[in-house]
Amino acid sequence: MTAQDYNKIVDLYSDNVYRFILKNIRDKDKAMDIVQDSFEKLWINVNKIESQKAKSYLFTTAYHTMIDYIRKEKKMVLMDEQADYYLPDNKQYSDLKEILEKAVSLLPEDQRSVVLLRDYEGYSYEEISEITGLSESQVKVYIFRARTFLKKYIGSMEVLV
Repeated sequence: MTAQDYNKIVDLYSDNVYRFILKNIRDKDKAMDIVQDSFEKLWINVNKIESQKAKSYLFTTAYHTMIDYIRKEKKMVLMDEQADYYLPDNKQYSDLKEILEKAVSLLPEDQRSVVLLRDYEGYSYEEISEITGLSESQVKVYIFRARTFLKKYIGSMEVLV
């Protein structure tokens, strides 16, 4: 891959990678850091990666960097904060987007990542499998479980009213 190919890849995929990471961790600064790290790793390996495989490489690298970040953050979370996170919320919302974002944020990290890659970014099961390192059947299971949870969460009238 040439420097020109690299610059083209930055233009093509930086927004998509950023959106994917931001949807998962909900912190703009951390998302930008993860994206920057991913592109840095791509640049370091620019001679080893074909430009046709750069998109998959970027998403895979960003996904693994994000997982490392999440694991690091989990170690720092206090038990009180963790317990509060799982308490049911009795607030009523009328904004469906806000409800959907809340529901997605309640998913376990693996389920959230695969459902966002599939439904938000439009990747195939095979591509998601390559990005996450999960088997294709496990990707399908996680997506099914995530969609079932989202359907139950959003489908309850108490949440929407």
